[in-house]
Amino acid sequence: MEYIPQLRMPLLQKKPRRKPETKAKAKPETKLAKSLAGHALRSGELAQLAGVSRDTLRHYERKGLLHAAQRSQNGYRHYPPQALERVRLIRSALSIGFTVDELRDILQLRDRGAAPCQQVHALAMEKARELQARIRELEALHMALQKAIRGWARKLKSTAPGKRAGLLEMFVANHPESVRAISPQTSPGLKRKLERDEGKKR
Repeated sequence: MEYIPQLRMPLLQKKPRRKPETKAKAKPETKLAKSLAGHALRSGELAQLAGVSRDTLRHYERKGLLHAAQRSQNGYRHYPPQALERVRLIRSALSIGFTVDELRDILQLRDRGAAPCQQVHALAMEKARELQARIRELEALHMALQKAIRGWARKLKSTAPGKRAGLLEMFVANHPESVRAISPQTSPGLKRKLERDEGKKR
């Protein structure tokens, strides 16, 4: 008899069922932003979307960073839709070291149609230099503090319980220059003021 080969059909594997994709729930702020897109914002709505308080919005207004809100007939304070991006820009610039006064001048120039980009870049470069100087000062402070801690530990071991060891006096004696030094943890603006005041005394 003639042999007739039988064709083996491959077994069909069942494909695993895909779980239905669940859409991520939108955050309340996102829903609010979509619902209010293109509409005037009440102060509470703007504050919620921007993540600030109403008092912060009023502070920005007083400092000239944010245009004053308009009053509606029922007395509510309303901001234009673009105020949200303005507040976010303000918060972002403040977070990287721009001062309120610097930012006010920059935004006022922008509002008048100017392009203060060179000014922004120059200020950022200056702040980067100041930050680098503060880092060096903090590193030096850390080394001095560690040295003082080691000396204080030895002093405490040789001091009778209940007796004053005079640790701070010991630091002054070992670091007389610290009497006139300004802490590197002082803000740049306050540091400049203290340095000016010190210069006037001389």
